[in-house]
Amino acid sequence: MNNYKMIIQYDGGRYRGWQRLGNGDSSIQGKIENVLTEMAGEEVQIIGCSRTDAGVHAMEQIANFKIKTSMSELQIKAYLNKYLPNDISVLHLETVPDRFHARYNAKDKTYLYKIWNEEHTNPFMRKYSMHVDQKLDISKMKEAASHFLGSHDFTAYSNAKSKKKSMVREIYAISIEKENGFLHIRVRGDGFLYNMVRKIVGTLIEVGLNTIKPDQIPAIIESKERVQTGLMAEAAGLYLEKVEF
Repeated sequence: MNNYKMIIQYDGGRYRGWQRLGNGDSSIQGKIENVLTEMAGEEVQIIGCSRTDAGVHAMEQIANFKIKTSMSELQIKAYLNKYLPNDISVLHLETVPDRFHARYNAKDKTYLYKIWNEEHTNPFMRKYSMHVDQKLDISKMKEAASHFLGSHDFTAYSNAKSKKKSMVREIYAISIEKENGFLHIRVRGDGFLYNMVRKIVGTLIEVGLNTIKPDQIPAIIESKERVQTGLMAEAAGLYLEKVEF
């Protein structure tokens, strides 16, 4: 039995998220598992490096699975891309050592958030970004972002659905860049709680709108109270961009 690693891209707009939750057809994981199970003739389970939320996209989701087959790597990849819906694509597939585990071996992840920051709407990106029609103060947002760096208990920036034993996560970097009407926010860390990135971006938006002051961030984090975080950014603007092993 071989262990296979996949690099996957998907438009998460019509799915309940990555993780299979009983109804496999409404999750990315479920869609891929259904195709692999049909191919292998037995039930196949896949492990993803990140459980993206409902509506969230991925430029580079990493997953692994184990099956016994005489098919080559190229044949397996071709089979998946033939039978998966066209909003899910397998970019790469390779055999890896048996000990490789997509979730446990991931060292850090980068999420990208796209904000369309113009007064008018962007019809072509309305499903792939959040529209903020008021001008955002980027300098204050960058100041606020610095307070998230390092290791913190991010309970305040999690969702009630988070069931992790530890709510401590380390954020390595946050960048904020304006480009052609978009504001690109990248958050890189060792891992993220449920809804954590969307809540951090929501807070940064509120800082940019002068609703929250940058120096209020440490107190919000220390409070461990979810009600303190306010706005949660829309799922449509979030992408799992990069995973390092």
